[in-house]
Amino acid sequence: MNTDDSAPSGASARPLVSVIVPHFEDLARLSLCLDRLQQQTWPADRMEIIVADNMSPSGVAAVQAVTEGRAHLVLAPDRGAGPARNRGVEVASGSILAFTDADCMPAPDWIENGVAALSHADLVGGRMTVTARQGQPMSAAEAFETVFAFDNRRYVEKLHFTVTANLFCPRAHFDRIGPFRVGVSEDLEWSHRARAAGYRLSYCDAAAVAHPARETWDELFRKWARINRETFALAPPTIGHRIAFLARAWLMPLSILAHAPRIWRSEGLRSNQERWAALRGLAGVRLWRMVDSHRVALGRVD
Repeated sequence: MNTDDSAPSGASARPLVSVIVPHFEDLARLSLCLDRLQQQTWPADRMEIIVADNMSPSGVAAVQAVTEGRAHLVLAPDRGAGPARNRGVEVASGSILAFTDADCMPAPDWIENGVAALSHADLVGGRMTVTARQGQPMSAAEAFETVFAFDNRRYVEKLHFTVTANLFCPRAHFDRIGPFRVGVSEDLEWSHRARAAGYRLSYCDAAAVAHPARETWDELFRKWARINRETFALAPPTIGHRIAFLARAWLMPLSILAHAPRIWRSEGLRSNQERWAALRGLAGVRLWRMVDSHRVALGRVD
């Protein structure tokens, strides 16, 4: 289902790419992200960077101080990364949309490789890598995320969705698929909606984006609390859906044993101390998810 605007034939025909970055109160990482986007191998006159700010508490002036001269700033008053991305799309001029997050670090050839991959696919999800703090052993949260977070190849090739931190989509396709939904796992729901409409999603290992690992239990649990609720919201809260959701929750302890070998095979962990930390992270997250899934499934009312 490729279209001419998604498959440039050469350097002289390079399309305009709109890079959309949702942001909420993370100015230091947003600045680093914009630095990386300004270092892209893609011609600067064939790209625009749009930061959609979700009404950060530090105020518009503080965000403008970071984006001035580097990105076009728009305000997204409706809370959530999905509405922020949708707001960015509203003002985008490019025939290709490239999505990443404010705390991400795209590789210099991210746009180059992502756009090239659209020549043989309708939609492209790129490689995600996880970075941890240097100079000290990883915390349990960092070690867990280093092994288990953002496996976008598996997401694309096995589960048929891509994270929105690394997504390339022709604007014409996005307009047909429709905006990101609010209150659900937006990347999963949007990708499945695109697939149902006949669009082909492909994985591109060369289009790489780095994401920092979460460092504390609190950060990790807040992430999974959001994912649990958004995943549950993907289907109507019927009795059958609640039972299936709870059944998956009771499989969480078994998944600790099933996935533990990945820790010892991981090349991202630097010592046995970090491997044991990752195992603590795996056990802690899966047991917490089991308990939290009961709160989600039993706490919802029709």
